[in-house]
Amino acid sequence: MHNKETKICQSSEILLLQVIFASAVCAPIFYISPAYFCDRKKESEILIREVTNGNNIAIISTRRMGKTGLIQHCFQNKEIQKHYYTFFIDIYASKSLRDFVFALSKEILEGLKPAGKKALQAFWESVKSLQTSLTFDINGTPSLNLGLGDIQAPPTTLDEIFQYLNRADKPCLVAIDEFQQIAGYVEDNVEATLRTYVQRCNNAHFIFAGSQRHVMGNMFLTASRPFYQSVSIMHLESIPLTDYTSFAQRHFNEAGKSITNETIETIYHQFDGITWYMQKVLHTLYDMTAQDTICEVKMVSEAIRQIIDSFKYTYSEILFRLPEKQKELLIAITKEGKAQAITSGAFIKKYKLSSSSSVQSALKGLLEKDFVTQEQGTYQIYDQFLGIWLKENY
Repeated sequence: MHNKETKICQSSEILLLQVIFASAVCAPIFYISPAYFCDRKKESEILIREVTNGNNIAIISTRRMGKTGLIQHCFQNKEIQKHYYTFFIDIYASKSLRDFVFALSKEILEGLKPAGKKALQAFWESVKSLQTSLTFDINGTPSLNLGLGDIQAPPTTLDEIFQYLNRADKPCLVAIDEFQQIAGYVEDNVEATLRTYVQRCNNAHFIFAGSQRHVMGNMFLTASRPFYQSVSIMHLESIPLTDYTSFAQRHFNEAGKSITNETIETIYHQFDGITWYMQKVLHTLYDMTAQDTICEVKMVSEAIRQIIDSFKYTYSEILFRLPEKQKELLIAITKEGKAQAITSGAFIKKYKLSSSSSVQSALKGLLEKDFVTQEQGTYQIYDQFLGIWLKENY
């Protein structure tokens, strides 16, 4: 009993740290419109072509590379809007099939609102297992109070959802972000269950996006896994520097401002061209630059300082909540940059860590909380702004 309670408490602590980290620091810069969407022309064409030709596709890249923006950009395509229902869910914080079913139910209800009362009722009449009611006011506006507690029988509701998708009056496109999370659900055989439903659902096509490349790769490229060879695969890389340069300069120029090539190049190389950081720093520089003036390289450090200062209380809270061994290892990985052989005697001695076993235990916790990433034996801090803050303060 004690072990079970301890495990629940540990899971709750992990989830709390993930929520603090994700909500304050990792929140995406949401898709606004095509005018504010940088490049990805080739990827957009491929994605639209694949799903409209009846194929399912997996998009794999590190987080913050722009998967969400790409999918939402494609969902705003006029032909897609006209001929398809589109649904997008992010299951990063989900831990169970119940969480998944709740997110999907809620998104379908929200996604169908613009289609009107008839479309909403068609879905609602399909999911009879949901323990809540759909009502309409005098103007026909739907009112719904769907909560997680209304998902009483997740497998039944999942079956009903796929029955709806298969007979909806328009074909459906369903995007599931952070799809690798299903591999860690508490229930058994969720992968196999979803694969069966997806395979039999001819009226819906699916986009599976994920940021843990090794997990996503195993799910779709390992012969023994249910989703093996069931999708086309797209790897999302950094947008080229030249595209970012023309994009940023166009928006600065439209506001009567300028930004030098060197400024954009400095940001690009510092953050490896990762979309989220590029957007965050460029947006801050845009606000800092007065009309009829030029944004220069010397302003980049001040922009980064402003961003980090806006997160410093969150960072302090994160460090306070981390177990001491995890905190020590996180700082060590940050200082190393791209850390390898972190359980070796040399690494442990260099950063005055306790032992190989304590490093392994701390690493497990940091990976679970998404504070570090692992790629082919190399470990890095996930949030580069947090990394800068740690180097300055520790």
